[in-house]
Amino acid sequence: MRYIKSGNIPQKRHTVFKSEDDNYYYEQLFGTEGFHGISSLLYHIHRPTQIKSIGVPQDVNPKIAVEKNVTPRMFKGMNITPEDDFLDSRKILMLNNDLKMGLAKPRKSTDYFYKNSECDELLYVHQGTGTLKTFVGNLDFERGDYLIIPRGTIYKIDFSGEDNVFFVLESHSPIYTPKRYRNEFGQLLEHSPFCERDIIAPSFVEPVDEKGEFLIKVKKENLIWDFIYATHPFDVVGWDGYFYPYKFNIKNFEPITGRVHLPPPVHQNFEAHNFVVCSFVARMYDYHPLAVPAPYNHSNIDSDEVLFYTEGDFMSRNHIDLMDFTLHPGGVVHGPHPGAMERSIGQKFTEEYAVMVDPFRPLKLTEEALKVEDVSYMTSWLEDDPSNHIGDRSQE
Repeated sequence: MRYIKSGNIPQKRHTVFKSEDDNYYYEQLFGTEGFHGISSLLYHIHRPTQIKSIGVPQDVNPKIAVEKNVTPRMFKGMNITPEDDFLDSRKILMLNNDLKMGLAKPRKSTDYFYKNSECDELLYVHQGTGTLKTFVGNLDFERGDYLIIPRGTIYKIDFSGEDNVFFVLESHSPIYTPKRYRNEFGQLLEHSPFCERDIIAPSFVEPVDEKGEFLIKVKKENLIWDFIYATHPFDVVGWDGYFYPYKFNIKNFEPITGRVHLPPPVHQNFEAHNFVVCSFVARMYDYHPLAVPAPYNHSNIDSDEVLFYTEGDFMSRNHIDLMDFTLHPGGVVHGPHPGAMERSIGQKFTEEYAVMVDPFRPLKLTEEALKVEDVSYMTSWLEDDPSNHIGDRSQE
């Protein structure tokens, strides 16, 4: 993250700051990890602490169906039910103590504000356009955008239409860009597959000076509480710091390629405690004259592997549809489907796009996941499967 200054702020922090009408502005430190992690300072027209009431909480604990999994699985995201409400639409499919992830198909813009008080959120826009409105500014989004929303951010989403699809990930630790891409000053290095120009901070919006009753749904420990505040949460006249939501489009990820097949770490986009997020993007295939572009069989001994397929034709898999998830549990060998290795030989380019998450602790599966599972996936590597003969699918 880089330092951002937006709106009107005083010359010195923690000092008296007033409006032209001689009214005080109220400072708020916004950050994580106590006073050790990155943070920003926000300046409000009104005290941001004016709670009028707190309602009865809604329990949103995902219902676990499989505690311990060793089975390769596929989940058909296209079959997940859309919901009008943004929060109701979020169907968690897999989780462990570090993260939760799944799919959301919201149809309506939110008329309330939302704050996740315990998790950073990564929303990947598979389909749809709109505006993420936050208390530090707005981010317009489109297909392919990652929206990184730090915990504690108050936001609402305005959608342009009803056909919206998000890959959703909630992280119990902060989501950062990989440390190996940055120097000791935090600047992204020349060999990083993206740079600061690709990371888009919120656009400043004039503050809203309103009193009344404003609903902020606050998530904490898998409960959502209805907080009613006396002032509009978007009354920030200015802010500065390193802690803020931002967007990054997957098509700004510059792939790292080589003469022979390179492993998934070259595709890494984000990291957090005990998991990484990778972006597979359109790229040249390996260019050794005898290269095999398809990935070699591997065991992923120390991590599960989840792929969300978002665009193009994923060359290592047969019969994969967009919005599908695949899960390959750690310690169980997996690799290209029959025919995929042979099809890949001699190919020069791929147009595939996918989001991969590697958690370093095993994933549990929810009832929502089993509702949309394709149970035939486990045996789809058998060579006598009629759909797995060489050349059954062209490589685009």
